[in-house]
Amino acid sequence: SLVVKTASNAHHTSASSYQYRIENMTTDPLVLYGQSFASRLLLGTARYPSPAVLQAAVQRARPAMVTASLRRQGINATNAGNSFWELLKSLAVPVLPNTAGCHSVQEAVTTAQMAREVFDTPWIKLEVIGDDYTLQPDTQQTVEAAAILIKDGFQVLPYCTEDLVQCQRLIDVGCQAVMPWAAPIGTGRGPMNPYALQVLRERLDVPLLVDAGLGLPSHACQVMEWGYDGVLLNTAVALAQDPVAMAGAFADAVQAGRAARLAGAIEPQQAAQPSTPLMGTPFWHQA
Repeated sequence: SLVVKTASNAHHTSASSYQYRIENMTTDPLVLYGQSFASRLLLGTARYPSPAVLQAAVQRARPAMVTASLRRQGINATNAGNSFWELLKSLAVPVLPNTAGCHSVQEAVTTAQMAREVFDTPWIKLEVIGDDYTLQPDTQQTVEAAAILIKDGFQVLPYCTEDLVQCQRLIDVGCQAVMPWAAPIGTGRGPMNPYALQVLRERLDVPLLVDAGLGLPSHACQVMEWGYDGVLLNTAVALAQDPVAMAGAFADAVQAGRAARLAGAIEPQQAAQPSTPLMGTPFWHQA
């Protein structure tokens, strides 16, 4: 039979899906630096068509945090009349400042310290860019900056590559979570090095969040199935034809991937396996 989904039915389906996520996430929270978050999705706030679309996307996805760059907005952007910062406050979602655009340890540390004063939070997403074309993080300077910020009382979420050695060094200096990329920022290519990302999950015991390069909800679902603890994304939602719907799709995909990981997937087999037993069936079915 043909089922026609009316607007009210669509709303009911969306509400039911959201309620399902909330019920499950409260029993399986994301824990970072000892703090629990109901969602495993972190969402950026740049490049949306309008503030209203950004607000609706955040309300649909209900992320654990929203990221904002102090350096790109400018420190004076926190003045009372600034609509962007007023919007961030109205979202009622914790803000994760980041050091986007920084190319040195000193730039990143100074920006982080200003962000802590502005937002009154010890949380910081650490970015120290080493290459302007790929926006690949500087492996050495990121570790150095992380060590300084950790000692200064920050709760650092470092943006890094999928390099195992760098990730281990970030943990060694005190980072309690790391955020390797799936692909260069904004490319939407999805996990380009599945082997390396899966090795990270097998070797490291801290929370891992994929940051950058995801383009489709299926990408987010896949890394969650591998055992990643969360994802952070921006462009894939902000530049979608319908950012609000895409925000919801990513939120659902993250939850589905987490549920699949906890459920325990079957091991791949080399040959076909019958899904029904042969015993007790007529002999001509066994020919």
